[in-house]
Amino acid sequence: MSQLSDTIQHLYQNAPAFQRRMDKAGLTPADLQTEADLAKLPVLRKDDVIELQKQEPPFGGLLAAPIGSLRRVFQSPGPINEPEPNEPDPGRWAIALEAAGFQPDQLAINCFGYHMTPAGASLEEGLRHIGCVPIPGGIGNQEQQVQMMSSFQVTGYVGLPSYLNALLEKAEALNLPLYLQRAFVLAEPLPSSLRQALNERGIEVFQGYGTAECGNLGYDCPELAGWHIPENTIIQICDINNGQPLPYGETGEVVVTLFNKHYALVRFGVGDLSSIIAEPCACGRPGLRLNGWQGRVGAATKVRGMFLHPTQLADMMARFPQVKAYQAIITRKDHRDDLTLAVVLQKGVDSTAVSQSLKTTARQALKFELKVAVLDSLPANTPPIRDERTWE
Repeated sequence: MSQLSDTIQHLYQNAPAFQRRMDKAGLTPADLQTEADLAKLPVLRKDDVIELQKQEPPFGGLLAAPIGSLRRVFQSPGPINEPEPNEPDPGRWAIALEAAGFQPDQLAINCFGYHMTPAGASLEEGLRHIGCVPIPGGIGNQEQQVQMMSSFQVTGYVGLPSYLNALLEKAEALNLPLYLQRAFVLAEPLPSSLRQALNERGIEVFQGYGTAECGNLGYDCPELAGWHIPENTIIQICDINNGQPLPYGETGEVVVTLFNKHYALVRFGVGDLSSIIAEPCACGRPGLRLNGWQGRVGAATKVRGMFLHPTQLADMMARFPQVKAYQAIITRKDHRDDLTLAVVLQKGVDSTAVSQSLKTTARQALKFELKVAVLDSLPANTPPIRDERTWE
């Protein structure tokens, strides 16, 4: 708890927005000495961070270190800016990769994105920290990726589970042998049917859980009995209405406090639902576990591992006065997410030209590939996003 106290004191003195937040709640660093004390501070949510960063770019007054001391900076959909401190394994993924059986000198392809968002670089740092040799595969160029995986006899994979499935199908289509033994997957749900299908191909699959802002928040061990919460991470499961911590076993929002002296992530609500498993794990690792992902609190939805925010979608659609109404529809087939933008156009509009422009703008503004469906009408009060996926 002395580490918590030191972190709170440092952030109060060096992150102006955190000091204002504490002052507004009538708190001083002396009031937050224990995990139980944290409940005195209202939850900070992603939408709050977005607004703070609009008012005080680039980090909304939450940065508690000189910007020149950072290794990298990122921007995730929202948009939300994230700093990466210049320290080993800043995302704290090494412990999760070790639990998944990754070992020194192992070749592992990292199929998270390296462009703007932190996942690719963050997981690469974790791989390097334990002595693995990463291949920065990123997303796309599947034919080249499977050729390289076959040529180097790559045994490890890091990325989305759906993308791993796509690579395996591509390798089969090209008649290329792969040598994968284990995979560490995160950023989207892992249906039991997909895990089983990957296991049947001889691949041990381990799941992790985290966010762009926080890095590693939980990971599988060989028991596959809940996600172990990493050290130096406080996770409280809180009531979605009042932000107060709930008893172990009850479902609520995942609220995170990191011992991070670079960036003020204290009582940060990530918007996911889960519950705490307090019973000891048979693997022998100490500490609490998260009982998987149990849904979302807010309106933002993950598609192919990235968040789609209604406000972000609205900002894009404001550029298209030709569109009278719209709805983003998310479906899933063969373990792959599909995103379709249904639109109703003004009379006399060239639907082909507008559809192409929407696709191009979505790639640039939202970082999503999508299909466009032109409809005659949409029901009144249609929600901006409709998620039709099932996770079976």
